Amino acid sequence: MKATKIKMKTGCAQSNNTTEISEIYVEGCTNPGYFAKESLYDYLKNNPDSIQVNIYPYPNLIPALSSNQEKYVRSEPNDTPNDNLLKLPRN
Repeated sequence: MKATKIKMKTGCAQSNNTTEISEIYVEGCTNPGYFAKESLYDYLKNNPDSIQVNIYPYPNLIPALSSNQEKYVRSEPNDTPNDNLLKLPRN
């Protein structure tokens, strides 16, 4: 499956912080669409390495917890300064 678009939290449209993503559009599944980051966190805990960011080098999405124990997802670290998830089109 591929993450192809993101929606940011209200007022965070230009943010480069993955915790401020509210929803992620996932394709390649039986019901493509936007999924809340918390739902994807739970899914990825049970199904690791099953969703990739649709930007080369196609890093896996991984579950993460913020310092406030907020569930979110980010891409596996690589040699880019910003998370690849934040490079997806924003709606």
